[in-house]
Amino acid sequence: MSHIPTLAGSFKPDIAPVLDSLALSALIATLPLITVFVTLGWLRWKAHWAGLAAVGVAILVAVLAFGMPVGLAALAATQGAAFGIFPIMWIVFTAIVLYQVTVRSGHFEDLRATFHLISDDPRIQAIIIAFCFGGLLEALAGFGAPVAITGVMLMAVGFSPLRAATVVLLANTAPVAFGAIGIPIITAGNLTKIPYTEIGAYVGHQTPIIALFVPLLLVLMADGRRGVRQTWPIAVVVGATFAVAQWISATWISVELTDIIASLAGLAAAVLFLRVWHPTGRDEALEALSAERERDLASVAAGDSTAYAADGSGDAATSAPRALDKAGDDYSVSIVELDERARNLNARGISMALFPYLLVIAIFSVAKLVPAVKDWLASTDVKIPWPGTSGEILNHAGEPSGATTYTFQWLSSPGTLLLISALVVALVYGVGVSGLGAEMAATAHKMRFAFLTVASVLALAYVMNLSGQTITIGMWIAGAGGAFAFLSPLLGWIGTAVTGSDTSANALFATLQQTAATNAGIDPTLLVAANTSGGVVGKMISPQNLTIAATAVGLVGRESDILRKVLPWSVGLIVAVCLLVGLQSTILAWMLP
Repeated sequence: MSHIPTLAGSFKPDIAPVLDSLALSALIATLPLITVFVTLGWLRWKAHWAGLAAVGVAILVAVLAFGMPVGLAALAATQGAAFGIFPIMWIVFTAIVLYQVTVRSGHFEDLRATFHLISDDPRIQAIIIAFCFGGLLEALAGFGAPVAITGVMLMAVGFSPLRAATVVLLANTAPVAFGAIGIPIITAGNLTKIPYTEIGAYVGHQTPIIALFVPLLLVLMADGRRGVRQTWPIAVVVGATFAVAQWISATWISVELTDIIASLAGLAAAVLFLRVWHPTGRDEALEALSAERERDLASVAAGDSTAYAADGSGDAATSAPRALDKAGDDYSVSIVELDERARNLNARGISMALFPYLLVIAIFSVAKLVPAVKDWLASTDVKIPWPGTSGEILNHAGEPSGATTYTFQWLSSPGTLLLISALVVALVYGVGVSGLGAEMAATAHKMRFAFLTVASVLALAYVMNLSGQTITIGMWIAGAGGAFAFLSPLLGWIGTAVTGSDTSANALFATLQQTAATNAGIDPTLLVAANTSGGVVGKMISPQNLTIAATAVGLVGRESDILRKVLPWSVGLIVAVCLLVGLQSTILAWMLP
């Protein structure tokens, strides 16, 4: 292995630092990732301890195997931690504050009733809230906001915390590639110099295949095979509408607007289809959810935090929830009371209930889609060369790494836009500035361990990236030659699982995908798009996103339980994406634009 370096000094990463063996170097480089999944998924540590342990392993690997100076490795971790706090957790924090303001005002009950008017079947509500509405939030905000908001919404309409968390994580797949106004694809285009519209068109011929089946999978997760038998028509209609709209928009209309168009189209299809068709089995599904909640509350009362049960569908039920404030009240509102509230809801009540989310859409649309406003907001960003690392950490070409510059998006961050939305909502709802401040303080206290977890995960990502561990893993996988087309999405899956961001996964691997494709005689645009498409199904197992989901539904410290639920789905979907991309490089080339 490399010699143990000094505390400081410049550093240029080596692709194969361990005995000049790329395979051995890549194996060593996976140790931090293995640490995350073993401690979180097998040993069932709390997420913040798992994250901190992985950071420690990453620093040891960076120093002892990759020759990175100790000081630079530690400073890289601090930059990652800062990025994890702001903007990542800032977005999640303000999204939950916005929700808490609606709860404090009482208008959230009207939102429940509004969705109840569209359908009183919880399985269909899962599709509408988690898939359609969550896709819209992903289009505008991304970075965990959809998981945070829709998680508590599903819990409020009757889902237990663990089931709500797993459903929203699964739903937050197909929209991710075009999330935050297409940022993952735009990032890949900027790095590879391939027009991002071309990359978007290719992605638009991959992720719709996933989107087509996601509503069916949501129903399966929500109510087992019984739910699929009883609600498959609307799941197919919504999935197909979303997929077709995503395909058309990404190919011919706008990469930036793709998820907005697809989500609204899917929601409209659901509303229209429910006018002529109604599912069976609603009462059975409600009884199953009610029984599950009762088991949860009983286990809380008994002090049993590890009890599990099984419902009629054969799915494991949840562990005892430590829910957010008002969650107990949400549970206590019976279906009869909700029916009555929905019947008494007038146009003003519906508009007031939808106001926070319509406001979010309006603010984000102006901020992201109006060039003058977008440019002005971008001009307020403060770029800070990270102390001690700027100019000292080089890339593989021997040039100063651009990743050592920290961008402080104090105004343009989606979190700040969500805070502005929360302030307006607090004033309109009569909660006031003092009420908003109280919710911010209470939310910050509840999220203290979530902040630590995400800070540690991003610290891990930065150490792995800047020391060369991530690129070594990527180069080793890329050595598969022509078969790399089948393996290409794995890089995006791994990158997103580590960083929690498809944008970051593209920043890590887009140019590597381009280079590997050129060397293997494969269409470079296909593999760059594959990196994005693979990333969308890796997001649900990211420790960052697991923590966001756990925090939103009040299961802080139970991230390992959520991981065990969603990991099989993520693995199954990445296998499907790998097969699709591999076939698109050969016999399914006709599918590509």
